[in-house]
Amino acid sequence: MKKKNIHSVGFISLGCPKALVDTEQIVNLLVSDDIKITPSFQEADLVVVNTCGFIDAAVKESLDSIKEAKKKNGKVIVTGCLGAKKNSDGAPLITPEDLGVLEITGPNNPVHTAKLIKKQLNVRDRFDSETRNKRKLFLEEETSSKSSATSSRNYLLTPSHYAYVKISEGCNQSCTFCIIPSMRGKLVSRKVSEIIEEAKNLVSNGVKEIIIISQDTGAYGVDNKYQTEFVNGVPVKANLLGLVKELQKLKVWIRLHYIYPYKNIDSLIPLMEKKENFNDIVPSRQGIVPYIDMPFQHAHPDILKKMKRPGKMENILTRLASWRKICPDLTIRSTFIVGFPGETEAHFDYLLQFLTEAKLDRVGCFTYSPVAGATANKYSDHIPESVSLDRQSKLLLHQAKISKNRLKRWNGKRVEVIIEGIDSENEVLIARGPADSPEIDGIVHVYPDQEKVSHIEIGNFYLVDIMGNNEHDLIAKIVNE
Repeated sequence: MKKKNIHSVGFISLGCPKALVDTEQIVNLLVSDDIKITPSFQEADLVVVNTCGFIDAAVKESLDSIKEAKKKNGKVIVTGCLGAKKNSDGAPLITPEDLGVLEITGPNNPVHTAKLIKKQLNVRDRFDSETRNKRKLFLEEETSSKSSATSSRNYLLTPSHYAYVKISEGCNQSCTFCIIPSMRGKLVSRKVSEIIEEAKNLVSNGVKEIIIISQDTGAYGVDNKYQTEFVNGVPVKANLLGLVKELQKLKVWIRLHYIYPYKNIDSLIPLMEKKENFNDIVPSRQGIVPYIDMPFQHAHPDILKKMKRPGKMENILTRLASWRKICPDLTIRSTFIVGFPGETEAHFDYLLQFLTEAKLDRVGCFTYSPVAGATANKYSDHIPESVSLDRQSKLLLHQAKISKNRLKRWNGKRVEVIIEGIDSENEVLIARGPADSPEIDGIVHVYPDQEKVSHIEIGNFYLVDIMGNNEHDLIAKIVNE
């Protein structure tokens, strides 16, 4: 019997969680055709680099990674946003000839990318009509641009207890600092039934937390006019509220990222209030957690207008107060850009005052960076880098005090956390609570009964009593059962 030739592929996945999902989809197509994924580039038959092309620093990191993969392996396929990025004359920013790589593809098309990989490996593509229904991928090339499908995604690049689920692709916004729509296209929403199917598959494989992502999560379904779909014979309106209500039935954590301050978000807040579990004694957060990632980017109306961002901050403050009245444990994460062209000291002081009044829980801050092809590049009143960096430092110091005070509200409470790992040296468990999204927020330092540390399972839920906090993290003691 002829021995089967086993091929192996190495991967580098850069950029945001949305790109990570794209990488997972490619990986699952390859694994299903008996192609091995290897961390060793020297042992791989070829290397795939999933790139980011948003800001100049990301472009540099992508190009450096491609160069490194070529050095260590020689055979490289490039995919992702950088592959779709254009020069000012409309020509591709990168070409296979320029970089000396095998192929270059853009985002949104994992099926095509997987086929190119298999072609280079001389592997027969088993993605035929019989298996397509089992392994359909979002924005599959054989379908129309309006179609979408799910992936089984048995192979995750995140820890096995959480996974990102992308509910739409592209964006209809026209933010002047961003070129994502030019790389990923207009908004295309997936079907509710397909998202639910994917989520169910993930949960059946042990996932305890589903993190909802897209470029514009709150706009989910607008491209399809929120058409009602049938999920297991039950009518479901294809908007974010309808989707979340269905996802809650899975009895895992559901976390929302990348939400604009649309009015429809108000309807989600009551769903985040406490659910009773554990014999109605301890509040459980299994369902949609009280957490919203809402990138405001700025607060001053003049800067928001130049950014082409929605929202009046006076109205936002009123809504934040109403949300917190409904759900006192609500965590709001946001990001801001300082040093945007035309930002004066008065504009920046206004932003700091907004942070003082808004009392946001988690805040990230970036200095403005020109992006090739972005409208903001045409503005003449650019801010010196030294000024932008100074404002970034001031904002983060200002927010650190706010975040520390906000975390104090958890002290003395009993909450549900998910165990991420064990720091054996310091004899402490590393966990995340409802207020903590992986890798971007704080953590919960949990001190257990040392006799029971060996019985703690990574990726499971446990009850803890919050004992204190610092600027970013909570300190807790595990509840002995």
